[in-house]
Amino acid sequence: MAAVYTQYVIDGGPQGVSTPSTNPLRYNLSQNYPNPFNPSTRIEFTLAKESSVDLKVFNILGQEVATLVHGNLTSGSHAVTFDAKNLASGMYIYRITAGDYTSVKRMMLLK
Repeated sequence: MAAVYTQYVIDGGPQGVSTPSTNPLRYNLSQNYPNPFNPSTRIEFTLAKESSVDLKVFNILGQEVATLVHGNLTSGSHAVTFDAKNLASGMYIYRITAGDYTSVKRMMLLK
């Protein structure tokens, strides 16, 4: 199902309705959902163009605990599920690198 966005003008009335493009204009790494999570969570990201992508998870000490994506992906929206059933409760960091784009977010595993 495609998301629908409504655009409002200052006088409060709707100006138009549009659906997002299938090819995003920018890179984006979303916050995982749910957060906090147990034992799995979903991480979504968008790519402005086809890119070599690395999506990795690190513990709070900076040690890599998982590689979720490693390879070329097409432009558009993507999602992966991170299953942390074998990890201890705590704060984790996830980082995406796609071309020249890099972004980092935090997530909390509660068991």
